[in-house]
Amino acid sequence: MKFFKTEKEKVRLTEINMTFAIVVLFLLGIGLVMMFSASYAIAINEGKPGYFYAQRQALFGGVGLVAMFIASRIDYHYLQNIYAAGIAYLGSVVLLILVKIIGTDLDTGCTRWIRLPGGMTFQPSELAKFAVVIAFAYLIDINFDRMKEARYGTIPFMILLGVIAVLLMIEPHLSCTLLIAAMGIILMFIGGSNIKHLAIAGGIGLAGIAGWVALKILTGTQTYFLKRLEPWFHPFESEDAYQTQQSLIAIGSGGLFGLGMGESRQKYLYLPESENDFVFSIICEELGFVGAVTVILLFVLLVAQGFRIATHSKDRFGMLVACGFTLQIGLQAFINIGVVSNLLPNTGISLPFFSYGGTALMMQLFEMGIVLNISRGRYMINDVSDKKEKKQKTEPETAV
Repeated sequence: MKFFKTEKEKVRLTEINMTFAIVVLFLLGIGLVMMFSASYAIAINEGKPGYFYAQRQALFGGVGLVAMFIASRIDYHYLQNIYAAGIAYLGSVVLLILVKIIGTDLDTGCTRWIRLPGGMTFQPSELAKFAVVIAFAYLIDINFDRMKEARYGTIPFMILLGVIAVLLMIEPHLSCTLLIAAMGIILMFIGGSNIKHLAIAGGIGLAGIAGWVALKILTGTQTYFLKRLEPWFHPFESEDAYQTQQSLIAIGSGGLFGLGMGESRQKYLYLPESENDFVFSIICEELGFVGAVTVILLFVLLVAQGFRIATHSKDRFGMLVACGFTLQIGLQAFINIGVVSNLLPNTGISLPFFSYGGTALMMQLFEMGIVLNISRGRYMINDVSDKKEKKQKTEPETAV
């Protein structure tokens, strides 16, 4: 990507969208505080310092902020080529395959992580979300005039989604599969795919996922899906609904203004995964309805500003990338909050910026940096004429 077209012309960048940046920082700050509160008792019970999880999350957040700053300064058009899109997509596919070969099960019944030196883990599904957005944005951009044709605007995208979906379902990771599928379908719709083709492809995809789940349940080879669905239908009757029950108790205990920061009772080993997927329940318990609504409104504002950045993007690729990353955060937050309130079945998906997890947090902040970079805008100026304009403004007027 050339920053200078000629010796006389150069790129001028506008300022970043400060509202978007401030909302991201607010969410990160509140998320670190609430994650510390939610994880304190768990860390102590494991024989670790109470600040163990919070300290690690703060470290991941610091790395993520550096990545966000760098991404906000480097031209996002470097991603607008077949090499970047291909490497991101193929890299995520390879890592998802490696998960099944050398992956680690962190007591969840699912193999989703690759263990790294130093006791750290990496979750390839987070890279898959990034890869799908970049690959789809690139393909839609180069095929925009042919998106109504199935061979350009539907079939290639469904193949790419299908490969990722199969690898994720093998883990299994149903929630991430549905999230990525939703992101892909919406990006195709925005990109101009034929609605009829899109509906058919989407129906086939959903039927395939449903068939896979039904087969696993009927054959008894995978009870994971059934354990997720039963508590949703019978939250106070199912034997597997303990986590849902404790989550609802935490939400109800918060009342209007909450029990107070750090005063949650459910986090004392009553609510499993309180520092991770169910951290929003602790927010409700400690900060109450007012605090929970505040967090939700921050996510709404983030999504609104993200789409505003997309609509003001100087090019189609930037618009699609901004839409993709905004959709990822918005959909993920909606699904997570729906799960902890039993609006949706337990999916095992985290709350962006709040749930414990280094891979997710760093990738989310990096993606927000790219959105900030898109918000800068770019336009060409003539260096000579610009200098003349500045000179005319500084020269005093002379009497005629």
